[in-house]
Amino acid sequence: MNIKFINAKIITMEEPVQVLEGELWVEGDKVSYVGPMKDDKNIKWDREIDAAGNIIMPGFKNAHTHSAMTFLRSFVDDLPLQEWLYERAFPMEAKLTGEYIYHFSKLAIMEYLTSGITANFDMYMQNELNAKASIECGFRTVLCGSINDFGGTLEEIEEEYTRFNHYHPLLSYMIGFHAEYTTKRETLEGMAALGQKYKAPIYTHNSESRNEVAGCIERYGKTPTVFLDSLGMFEYGGGGFHCVHMSEADLAICKEKQLHVVTNPASNLKLASGIAPISKMLDMGINLGIGTDGAASNNCLDMFREMFLVTGLAKYRDMDASSVDAVNVLKMATVGGAKAMGLKECDTIAEGKKADLIMLDMHQPNMQPMNNIIKNIVYAGSKQNVVLTMVAGKILYDFLDGKQKFNVGVEPEEVYTKVNEIMINMKN
Repeated sequence: MNIKFINAKIITMEEPVQVLEGELWVEGDKVSYVGPMKDDKNIKWDREIDAAGNIIMPGFKNAHTHSAMTFLRSFVDDLPLQEWLYERAFPMEAKLTGEYIYHFSKLAIMEYLTSGITANFDMYMQNELNAKASIECGFRTVLCGSINDFGGTLEEIEEEYTRFNHYHPLLSYMIGFHAEYTTKRETLEGMAALGQKYKAPIYTHNSESRNEVAGCIERYGKTPTVFLDSLGMFEYGGGGFHCVHMSEADLAICKEKQLHVVTNPASNLKLASGIAPISKMLDMGINLGIGTDGAASNNCLDMFREMFLVTGLAKYRDMDASSVDAVNVLKMATVGGAKAMGLKECDTIAEGKKADLIMLDMHQPNMQPMNNIIKNIVYAGSKQNVVLTMVAGKILYDFLDGKQKFNVGVEPEEVYTKVNEIMINMKN
């Protein structure tokens, strides 16, 4: 489908980050032109959209998710992390079936779209069903292995890596495991060997809580980052989710091995895990992405809230109101996340890049006056401003005429009814 956007304000996220005015052309699943108005007589447009001065920019990349954990939204709350995991979350997860994961993943995808999220980096179980949900919705997903002592084998991780990286244009796969504290050393050594075999990056939850770090030091005499690196885990890069309690040695390894860090401020705040040293990581040149984590620990999958918390918590941690400015945060939510997820064709808006983009409504009170549009997006923006979300050239969600519309192959109420029926079964 060929779609032409006119009268737009465009943030391409290419350097220097700035707001341009003009039009944007989408032919098939790619951007074919971005710039001032020009002649298009040789192109047949299926649709022309007047942006009316609204913002078009790359979609947000939700760089750490557990999509199917929407089933635990507002069900497992107000508990310490370890109790939350072992006494409430894990027992309920044991009741999940592949069918349940499929439906709850669709619910998450719909929520991502309303927040301008065009891709997610999902670590969960039964990836075949997760992949099915994403493909049917037309959504872009990077799957991440989640092996631990409770399930999964090295053979399964290797099979998924080779299969899902050649499965569908909307899907890719990264080698990963749940965390050091849930995975025995023998398995970790096997994961490191697997990464070296395929010269592939490896991802994991890392240093989310003080107890996690203390436990690793007690077991191995090293922090999780230092220990995993000593096993050869990061010879071809990779990254960590959370990375709240990082030592100087940990950060030095992140820089040396070019590891990506995905921060999850809402989840870390709600679980009282702490505040990650974002400004220090930025100063060191460590690539940063932003993730919502799962709905069990957040509870909403909202990139606008995450962006505000990234900068707000960093300012508080540093006791410096100038710390972690809005431009850096917007980069983290788009380009940084894309880099961490290996989505080189989806990071910016440029000719030949994938048409994964969003439109933000500037004709709302929270976006006026337009003294600084980028700061408005990060500090004042909300999901109410998202009026269009496009993935691979297909509009999956829009609010252009004041009515919420999903184009994901299923009616919203069908999804809502199904997930509530499933929860009744799981609670019994």
